[in-house]
Amino acid sequence: MAGSKVWDAEWNIAEELALRLIGSQFPQLLSLKIRHLGYGWDNTVFRVGDEYVFRFPRRTAAVRLIKTEMNILPKLEGVIRLPYPKPIFFGKEHEEYPAPFLGYPYLPGRFPIGLTDGQRASSTAALAQFLKSLHAFPVHIAVENGIEHDHRNLTDVASRKKKMLGFLSDLAPHLRADEHRAIADYLDRLQTDRVTPKGVFLHGDLHFKNILVDESGAISGIIDWGDMNIGHPACDLNIAYSFLPPFARSDFFSEYGEVDEETKVLARLIAVYIPMLILLQAIDQGDENTANEARANIARALSD
Repeated sequence: MAGSKVWDAEWNIAEELALRLIGSQFPQLLSLKIRHLGYGWDNTVFRVGDEYVFRFPRRTAAVRLIKTEMNILPKLEGVIRLPYPKPIFFGKEHEEYPAPFLGYPYLPGRFPIGLTDGQRASSTAALAQFLKSLHAFPVHIAVENGIEHDHRNLTDVASRKKKMLGFLSDLAPHLRADEHRAIADYLDRLQTDRVTPKGVFLHGDLHFKNILVDESGAISGIIDWGDMNIGHPACDLNIAYSFLPPFARSDFFSEYGEVDEETKVLARLIAVYIPMLILLQAIDQGDENTANEARANIARALSD
């Protein structure tokens, strides 16, 4: 896994620079303490006081995504029931930093790492209702506000399978024999090459690092909306396989609505694909907790 990686940053932003940028554009926040919370592939995140979170793009590809968030996220108010970050501070690029950035009210919660099956199942209805409402959002309004159609060619299963075989080769030294065999056997059995395209409004990147839960383990928020797009519902429905235990899936789909088998095939594929990528990054960065959760996500996705 040597060399440049897709999660590598083009722009690293330290607390001192973030403080200067926020303070110069939003002087009402100058008295608040700032601290680094973490980063994903696209953004570096800072907590500002107890009330706010700011996200700064880490690479060029993320700039368009954060601009799209500015336009569409306010329009989801009243559409979905789960809390999500609504931008209220719109930062501009600066000579010290080349991209716009956003500030949001802080959403309390933690990532759903190490939850029991019972805790996961307790959020079945909330997840299904959230996605049912989100996928019903008018596509024409999304497009008018800059949301693009599937830019990742998600329905090309054969291409995605080829990528996953490459991931599996990279992960081989880090997987137990039974873990490696389970993924290899799944990919070997996967005979579908392509599924029929569909077009609904998507979160686009729904996985455990973009979900928050409360102290009881119940879902309390959905974050990181930068990959919103119009595409196949399976992209978001992957969460029924990676997040929920097998016994909760029938209840999930009963609440969400009827889903054809082709969609379920693609949803399961993505439920394995995303955690494999997260696992690669976590191993590269020495993040054992995230790596273990990614492994658990893959195991759940492959369980019936």
